[in-house]
Amino acid sequence: MAFYRKNIGGLHQAVRVALGIAVAIAAFVFLTGVAAWLVALGGAGFALTGLVGYCPMCAMAGIGRGGVS
Repeated sequence: MAFYRKNIGGLHQAVRVALGIAVAIAAFVFLTGVAAWLVALGGAGFALTGLVGYCPMCAMAGIGRGGVS
């Protein structure tokens, strides 16, 4: 049972997952300490929205699959 409706398409999901993972990895390569963990957490969150197929910010902005959210 889903408590949400997917609001991003397949290509958008794939891009989010790829960029989220890339940001998380880059955070540990280029940053240190708390900053690395915070940026990596943001990247992981971005990737998670891609895996789930739902973006809360897109929902608030009225952006969704088929033009209607």
